[in-house]
This record gives sequence, C-alpha cells and structure tokens, in this order.
Amino acid sequence: MNALFALALLQEETSTGVSPAAAGGLGLIAICYFAVILLVVISLWKIFVKAGKPGWAAIVPIYNIIVLLEIVGKPIWWFILLLIPFVNFIVLIIVIIQLAKNFGKGIGFAIGMIILPFIFYPMLAFGDAKYQPVP
Repeated sequence: MNALFALALLQEETSTGVSPAAAGGLGLIAICYFAVILLVVISLWKIFVKAGKPGWAAIVPIYNIIVLLEIVGKPIWWFILLLIPFVNFIVLIIVIIQLAKNFGKGIGFAIGMIILPFIFYPMLAFGDAKYQPVP
C-alpha cells in the first residue's frame, strides 16, 4: 500500500491534470496580487483621510469614485464619463493628475501614480504631502 502511495506522489500531474508546482505558483501569484490590492486600498483610505473625507469610503464601490471626484474638485456627473468605454481612460488620467496637484505633486508624480500605483499611492498616502485643493 505504501508503495502505491509513493508512486502516486511521484506522478507529474494530479488527477485534475494540474501539476502541483503550477498550482503552488498560481497560489503565490494570487497572494502577491491580493497583497498589492490591499496596499493600494490602505493607501486610498489614508489619502481620503488626509483630504478630510471618511477613510471607509475607499472600500465602498462606486461611492469611493464619487468621493475621489469630490477630493479632486470635479463635478459628480463625471462619474457617468467613467462608465463610457475609452473615455473613462482619459477622465481617469485627468482625475489622477488633479489628485497629484491637490497634494502638491507634479505631472511626473501623476504619471508614476498611473504606471506604478502600488509604489506612488503609498508614497502619497504615507509621505509628507498635504491636501491643498487647487481651484
């Protein structure tokens, strides 16, 4: 019986056809993905608090976008623009640039927020940037 069990462990694939190494690799990727998402959400929470808004708004879908639009000084109806394909990319870039400006950062920092959010959002949230709304 032990020989059959040892033989089963030596197989390259499980009964589902997925190798144990691939399943472990995917599990590691999933853990890293969720860690990055958690880091960005915590950073948004802190950014909302710095802007004088409730931090819990960062985890409520749709409402977090409305609060973000309030922080950057854009009208609420811009939320409709975020629902339109291809237009939403441009609107989101404008919102991120304005968010960076409201915290005293420049266009280079805003580009960093777009390309590497898991680095630049924590820098904005936990750094010394102060919220100063630009009219």
